Amino acid sequence: MDIVLILRLLVLFGVIFFGIRLGGMAIGYTGGLGVIILTVFLGMNAGAIPTDVILIIMSVIAAITALQKAGGLDYMVRIAERILRNNPKHINFLAPTVTYFLTILAGTGHTAFAMIPVIVEVAKDENIKPAGPLSIAVVSGQVAITASPVSAAVVYMTGVLEPFGWSYPALLVVWLLTTYVGCMIAAFIMSLFFNKGPLDQDPEYLARVKAGLIAHHDSANRPELPASAKSAVKIFITGVICVVLYATLISDLIRLPIVASLQAASADSAVAAFLLPAFEQLKLARDGAIMSFMLLIATLIVIRCKLNTSELADTPTFKSGMTACICVLGVAWLGNTFVAGYSAQLEEFSQEVVSQYPAVLSVVLFFISALLYSQAATAKALVPVIIVALNIEANPDLAYILVASFAAVSGLFILPTYPTLLGAVQMDDTGTTKIGKFIFNHSMLLPCILSIFISVGLGFVVAPIMS
Repeated sequence: MDIVLILRLLVLFGVIFFGIRLGGMAIGYTGGLGVIILTVFLGMNAGAIPTDVILIIMSVIAAITALQKAGGLDYMVRIAERILRNNPKHINFLAPTVTYFLTILAGTGHTAFAMIPVIVEVAKDENIKPAGPLSIAVVSGQVAITASPVSAAVVYMTGVLEPFGWSYPALLVVWLLTTYVGCMIAAFIMSLFFNKGPLDQDPEYLARVKAGLIAHHDSANRPELPASAKSAVKIFITGVICVVLYATLISDLIRLPIVASLQAASADSAVAAFLLPAFEQLKLARDGAIMSFMLLIATLIVIRCKLNTSELADTPTFKSGMTACICVLGVAWLGNTFVAGYSAQLEEFSQEVVSQYPAVLSVVLFFISALLYSQAATAKALVPVIIVALNIEANPDLAYILVASFAAVSGLFILPTYPTLLGAVQMDDTGTTKIGKFIFNHSMLLPCILSIFISVGLGFVVAPIMS
């Protein structure tokens, strides 16, 4: 290992840890500092800025912001809360299920923020340590990003994999099945072997009770939701369905057979003749479709629910979403700069190791995602390198490796820095959800490893069958 590589690694990890120490969106700020040092002083070329990833995140956040302002997000959370409160003994499985499907719909794991206090209160009412259901719920809310039809990561990966014979619906089936089952198995393991024992016997909890630090919230006296809440949810869900349908239809594996059928029938059918030009002219790419549909959803919610648009930027969703964009901009750009500089070495590693041991790719994705802070940015930085290294264009049968390993890009909880992790630690007033003094021994690490390890393992079983 030469001195230049050592210096570049020190810069890469140094600015990331510096950003972690500063907190919040500062990790994005320091990413820009790292890019300057690597390019100006250490001779690297600037990597690609993940513009499309950031734009998709911004457009999805725009729609979720309008949904929240109209009361729709609170409406969805209250439905989820009702499910948890009606089945409190099954909270270890229902909590991650709720956060998983909220992410599937919204395309962002930040919706878990709304569920954290609910999970804590239900767990306390059942004398269960909140750390158990809370940790796996927060993790599943991120793992679901790799199965959400409106997430930037899925949009990118489907575009990459379609030329190798993978249709959009087939990919969604594989990722939905493997990630959800993976999260549920991880929840079972956590409930069986970890965080055992009643809450009222936990020393930290008892100390907090004695100090008067435990709060109980009365959910019965909350303000009524605005009348616009249900309408906003209907618009949002309809829009998500439209996104999925359009993204399915523009897949050549789906569109071309439909066009061929319409061409054959157009001479005898006025309906086929009418539909044929529409299917032939589906020119809006999938990422563009996601952005435009999300902005359309936001527009319709604003009009239908008569929202004051000057107040949209004050919502928690908008603030957390824009924070995420800045973090992705800085950290992902820094990561892309470093990865691009060593793409030849990564290709050599992939040819020698990943080709013989495909599961090793998931390990690489897992650790890189913790540095790049984003599933989409991780995929965009490494997947093109892997495609070239394994010569997948000439051997499309090997594309299943990428499909199976995709869930590994959710390794965002290796370091205790992700916003939902920090939020869970802060909102669990029982003290059972914690960051240990050794930094890595925090409550989300084991659920993260289990969920991703199992999801990837299932992927290597299911993907070859679906290919």
